[in-house]
Amino acid sequence: MKLLLRTDLLLRFLTLSLLTTGFLPLAALAETHSPQIHTVEMLHRSDSGPLPFSPSYLVIQPGDSVKFLATNAGHNAATIAGMVPEGGEAFVGNINEEIEVTLNEEGIWGIKCSPHYTMGMVMLIQVGGTAATESDLPDNLPPAARQRFLDILPKNG
Repeated sequence: MKLLLRTDLLLRFLTLSLLTTGFLPLAALAETHSPQIHTVEMLHRSDSGPLPFSPSYLVIQPGDSVKFLATNAGHNAATIAGMVPEGGEAFVGNINEEIEVTLNEEGIWGIKCSPHYTMGMVMLIQVGGTAATESDLPDNLPPAARQRFLDILPKNG
């Protein structure tokens, strides 16, 4: 029993020593992330115009979830072919139904409402620290979807 107590005290002392002397960076401990659930509404209209996702640009961390709410009828959320990071899994929600997805792969995810894709109902999800740029947009986007993406891309400067 005394040996177990001494071992426990020694381990605590060593851990504290490593933390205070910089051998175990505090930043490494701070990098842990508790997964979050983010909500996105699928709407007929908002201040930004017709057929938006709200928000239209979302920044999350790997392992976070996104819950798409069919706030207005007639919408779904689905990934856009060619706009899923390598290793990521495409998804398609049903019309008028809520869908929750967990995004583990870092990169830019393109999301569409299937029935309103050609009318520009799209959004971007940035997983991780690298913001979307025009080079993330595939060449074969419908014109209205391309324009909406260009409108919602983060502005530099």
